[in-house]
Amino acid sequence: MRRVICAPAGLIPDELYDDVKYFCTYGNPHRNGVGYFAPSICRDLRRCGITPTLPCWDFATIAFSVIAADNAVSRSRCEDGWTRQIELDIHICNPEAWEQVKELFQNTLRFLTGDFWYLRFLPDGTPPPQPRRAREYENDCVCLLSGGMDSLIGAIDIVAQNRKPIFVSQTVQGNADSQNLFAEQIAQALPHFQWSHKLHLPGGESEDSTRSRSIAFLALAALASSAVHAGDATPVEIHMPENGLISLNIALHSGRTGSFSTKTTHPKYISGIQGIWDATGIHSRIVSRYRFKTKGEMVSECLNPTLLLELIGSSTSCGKFGRYARQHCGRCVPCMVRRAAFLHADIADSTPRGYWYQNLSTNGGLNGSNDVSAMAIACLTYLEAGIESLIKGGLSFASSAEKDDYKNMLARGFDELTSLLTQHGVI
Repeated sequence: MRRVICAPAGLIPDELYDDVKYFCTYGNPHRNGVGYFAPSICRDLRRCGITPTLPCWDFATIAFSVIAADNAVSRSRCEDGWTRQIELDIHICNPEAWEQVKELFQNTLRFLTGDFWYLRFLPDGTPPPQPRRAREYENDCVCLLSGGMDSLIGAIDIVAQNRKPIFVSQTVQGNADSQNLFAEQIAQALPHFQWSHKLHLPGGESEDSTRSRSIAFLALAALASSAVHAGDATPVEIHMPENGLISLNIALHSGRTGSFSTKTTHPKYISGIQGIWDATGIHSRIVSRYRFKTKGEMVSECLNPTLLLELIGSSTSCGKFGRYARQHCGRCVPCMVRRAAFLHADIADSTPRGYWYQNLSTNGGLNGSNDVSAMAIACLTYLEAGIESLIKGGLSFASSAEKDDYKNMLARGFDELTSLLTQHGVI
């Protein structure tokens, strides 16, 4: 069991224990051995004239604390090299309200990261910021804008439908320029908040698998939703554009469960977060409008294809973008899904500088790249035994009414990937 404490600077003890990780909430304590997160969020919210509701603020504190613990506790020290047991103490403003969802929250994090979480909600947390002048926003929803292809299409589509979203971006991996480009070209007059948790670790061990990363994005969206007044009876819509194939991220074969299967936008995870929000008074609804669409279908059905063609090349899909000098590797699963989408939509792949591994056959194949070989095995299994052979228990979360929709989407998604690997001579 590893313990992590996230608290305001004044509540962090003078004497630090070696086996505990300490984080200061919302500010740099300038202390050796103490990390911190979101030092600029209070200033950012005040500049935007936003007073977050107390439930939204406490959720953000919890979410950033989860990110801190996830990054600070190494998996390598665990018996199986993966599954951690994390005891996380979080000082928030209204801990009593969160006790009722503690078990749901722990189970949701268990599904998201593959670890066992033990949460303690403690009082005297950092209070929400109060701007000098509150600003009134006339927007009707929030739309996440990551800089990826799916979020680009989602933003284009929602504006094309005459909605007025607040765009919310999480600035990581140097993607601020593409986020700004997309927001300006899609609808320059709409607000665009570029925020970040700016996590600083206390030193020592660290972990780079970061399975919890999407919870910070949802936290930023929840904070922004405080600026939208949809009406007392109408929850604020938070649009999370992601294709269904990547959201489900079913294991490509039996050896790729666990560490190879991220669940950052999985419907079961999103349902867990929605249940937490509903129970704690966060009056927002997460909308996953593309959950039954493949990436190729998102591209080919975009409501403003002319604008999409201008911007799509600047989007980022690669899961290893930073490792390849800010160039798409071309052979990770997100890159293959991206390339298959261009092929399905029958448009030129305008990815700048192409791909580090341009030819999947010579740089991957059945005996090459782990991701390419796994995808090839999955596509061959699908062709020989049908989509059920890949799904297995992967749709146990879905209602009977939705299972066929998910199943059909997965089949179409693997059709797209099969076409890509066939074109490259991998299969």
